[in-house]
Amino acid sequence: MAATTATTTENSKKKNHLGIPEAIFVEDVDSFMKQPGNETADGVLRKLDEQYQKYKYMELNLAQKKLRLKTQIPQIKQTLEILRHMQKKKETTEPMETHFLLADNVYCKASVPPTDKVCLWLGANVMLEYDIDEAHALLEKNLSTASRNLESLEEDLDFLRDQFTTTEVNLARVYNWEVKRRSKESLLKSIEKS
Repeated sequence: MAATTATTTENSKKKNHLGIPEAIFVEDVDSFMKQPGNETADGVLRKLDEQYQKYKYMELNLAQKKLRLKTQIPQIKQTLEILRHMQKKKETTEPMETHFLLADNVYCKASVPPTDKVCLWLGANVMLEYDIDEAHALLEKNLSTASRNLESLEEDLDFLRDQFTTTEVNLARVYNWEVKRRSKESLLKSIEKS
C-alpha cells in the first residue's frame, strides 16, 4: 500500500511537459559508451547535438506561443474594462461619447446609445454578437484560460532549459571522454614504439 502511494505521488509530481522528451544524464560515460548503438564518440556526439537542436526548435515554438499569449492577455483585459463600462452605461439613457480606432493612429469620435448587445471579434474573420453579460463571462473564461496557459508555458520553458543544461553537460562529458581515450591510445602507441 505504501509503495503504491509513493508511486502515485511521484507520478503526480512528474508533469507531462507538452511531450518534451527528458534528457537522461550520463553519469558513467564508460558504461554509456559500451551500450549498443554507441559505437563511436562521434556518433554519440552527433545524436546529442541533434537532440540539442530539437530542444532549440521546441524553445523557439514555445517562445512564440508565450509572446502571443503576452499580447493576448492585455487585449482581453482591455476589452473586459470596456464591457464593465458599457454595463454601467446600459442602465442610463444618455449616449456614451467615445473615440474608436479607424485606422493606425486615426481615431473617430462616436456617440453610442445605451445597449445590451456587443460584438466580439473572435478571429479568423469571425465576429459574433453577444449580450454584454454573456460577453463578459466569455472574456473572463478566455482570460483565465490564457493565464493558465501562460503559466504552463513558463513551466515548460523552465523544464526545457533544464534539458538544455543536461544535454550540454552530456556533450561535454562524452567529448572529454573521447579526448582522454585518444590521449591514452597515443600514449600506449608511443610506449609500444619505444
